[in-house]
Amino acid sequence: MDTVDVGPVDILMLRFPGNQFKGEIVPAMRDLVVEGLVRIVDLMFVYRDADGIVGSIELAGLGPDLQPAFADLDGQLGGGLLDSEDVDEVAEGLAPNSSVAVLVVENTWAIPFVNAVRAAGGEVTDQARVPAETADRALRGLG
Repeated sequence: MDTVDVGPVDILMLRFPGNQFKGEIVPAMRDLVVEGLVRIVDLMFVYRDADGIVGSIELAGLGPDLQPAFADLDGQLGGGLLDSEDVDEVAEGLAPNSSVAVLVVENTWAIPFVNAVRAAGGEVTDQARVPAETADRALRGLG
């Protein structure tokens, strides 16, 4: 059976109040990348201002205050997967004066596991994601 070189990809939409991107999540992203657990494939910020006007910022368009926060992720962000159609889709449910970071993440940790499953004659037939908040509530109820 053939091996895989790409892990499963997740698209995360992270909503934030306001429209000031400051980079607080970048250290946690950097840790995941450095540990080899994920590869950041693309990142785009979508916002709706107080007047309801929608805009977006791709990584290449970050200002000088935010750009240094992403410097350690150089080579991780291929970009180009997210486009104007994605901006329109994300903006549909976006309240005024709020923003969403759309993050495309490859789960590189899964590559050796999937290859081991395939080498054993198995195959991944389905995959589902349980949000952290739901998992937390369920696991607390078990204890």
